[in-house]
Amino acid sequence: MSEYIGLIGYPLKHSISPCFQQAALDHYQLGIRYEARETDSSRLREAVDDLRRPANLGANVTVPYKEAVLSLLDEIDDVAGLVGAVNTIIRKGDRLLGSNTDVHGFVTALYRERRFDAEGKRVVMLGAGGAARAAGFALLQKRVASLAITDGIPGRAEGLAAALRAYADGPSLWSEQPAIGATAFAWENVNSAATFENCDLIVHCTTVGMRHGPQEGESPLKREVIPRGALVYDLVYNPWPTPLLKLAQEAGADILGGLPMLVYQGAASFEMWTGRAAPVDIMFSKAKQALTGRKQ
Repeated sequence: MSEYIGLIGYPLKHSISPCFQQAALDHYQLGIRYEARETDSSRLREAVDDLRRPANLGANVTVPYKEAVLSLLDEIDDVAGLVGAVNTIIRKGDRLLGSNTDVHGFVTALYRERRFDAEGKRVVMLGAGGAARAAGFALLQKRVASLAITDGIPGRAEGLAAALRAYADGPSLWSEQPAIGATAFAWENVNSAATFENCDLIVHCTTVGMRHGPQEGESPLKREVIPRGALVYDLVYNPWPTPLLKLAQEAGADILGGLPMLVYQGAASFEMWTGRAAPVDIMFSKAKQALTGRKQ
């Protein structure tokens, strides 16, 4: 019997996950197919329930459903519970377990690709959805000095900032380190240079600029507000480079695209589904080929 792993999201035309995940599965000759399953919001419950069939090993979950799937699963692990978002589903018998490998992918890419130590740094984050929640808790655990968050949906940035402050104030992270200054600000202020004054890291977690997205070709920031010398980390990976990263380069900032995070989180998911070490080099090669159209 054939086995399958799905990718649940909407839209999915931009996604290259099927390319590099299938390459990893084929490397081990597992006979498992990784499928993009573009899912309208009205069919989300149906798509998740379908994962209970014995032929399915699980799924990745991408925008805009990382938070919405929480209530559709039988259990979630500690990381997903902390973050409040799921990007990986694993079928165990007839039960579905939710996990979050975005936290791992985010920090692994930040360190391995840029050797960026977030401790004590000042961070501005654009977006407060599922990917942003993972990034925010990852930065919290790295003990950033401050984290300012904004989102185009009213109230969402305030909610994430409050969750981060509550966790930082609790006993589970540290006993002596002071809580970070997690704050929210209005989306309209992204056009103000004062917002990014003395900023060390800008993290972009929305879909602005994403290929095949509603704001394809756009940047969430103007070049004039991007500080020279800062690191601009755009979680959008398609296209490469994104409109934001082009402007960041022009402004004299360092840049990091979303491809490494995508591959590192995908590799962690692969190991959960298969129990095998992910062939990360193969996954990177196929992912880059899918983006550029050139064999790596």
